[in-house]
Amino acid sequence: MSDQEREVLTWATFGDASRELTRKIVDDGFVPDIVIAIARGGLIPAGAISYAMGVKAAGTLNVEFYSDIEETLPDPVVLEPLLDTDAIVGKKLLVVDDVADSGRTLALVIDLLKAHTPDVRSAVIYTKPRTIVQPDYSWRETDKWINFPWSTLPVIT
Repeated sequence: MSDQEREVLTWATFGDASRELTRKIVDDGFVPDIVIAIARGGLIPAGAISYAMGVKAAGTLNVEFYSDIEETLPDPVVLEPLLDTDAIVGKKLLVVDDVADSGRTLALVIDLLKAHTPDVRSAVIYTKPRTIVQPDYSWRETDKWINFPWSTLPVIT
């Protein structure tokens, strides 16, 4: 797949994207108690957003769905270690991921968290047109495969 068929996010553009996405959240008046990253893709965006908002409480939920480029498992699967759900009861949560592609991972996480607290919102860098869940906040929409700066280079062995 050529770069013309891909959305390429650079580290520099990611810095701007995360600040612009945070501005949308702040301008909406939403101040989360805890930022929850969907690992692994949401770890870096969630960290950037939590720093930009000054929210120190952060957590992760590990979900596996993609097995390779454009290849997924039949369903998203929550992996260990699990989030301490006692710590989120009654809290305002911001769930962050890199992309709402099919939306199935985001839907799974939101449903899991809403069983413990009613105020759960979501933010992603990119939204795909086919997503089954429209995130509350998104930086940009694309229908292309996305090259993220943290996952494009080969694994170091």
